[in-house]
Amino acid sequence: MTATGQHARHQLDSVIHAPVRFSIAAALASVDEADFATLRDAVEVSDSVLSKQVTQLEEAGYVKVRKGYVGKRPRTWLALTAAGRKAYARHLTALRAIAG
Repeated sequence: MTATGQHARHQLDSVIHAPVRFSIAAALASVDEADFATLRDAVEVSDSVLSKQVTQLEEAGYVKVRKGYVGKRPRTWLALTAAGRKAYARHLTALRAIAG
């Protein structure tokens, strides 16, 4: 139970709750930003799966996408926004409350 008397599951974030999106948020929570390929490899998904999940996180305002070049090669960097960090922290708190 939370301080409001509701079960902690009501505090889970439906955007972050999906396993791949949760993994993305967890990976990004420990860094300022990560390039797309590094995140893809860390989360162990294909480019298309990562792209789709990042789009959902971006639409929710949880992830910022920055595009640029390294030399002549295009690169994409991803970072959790302040709102994303707060949502991830709340989600973790709710999971811990449910498990505890």
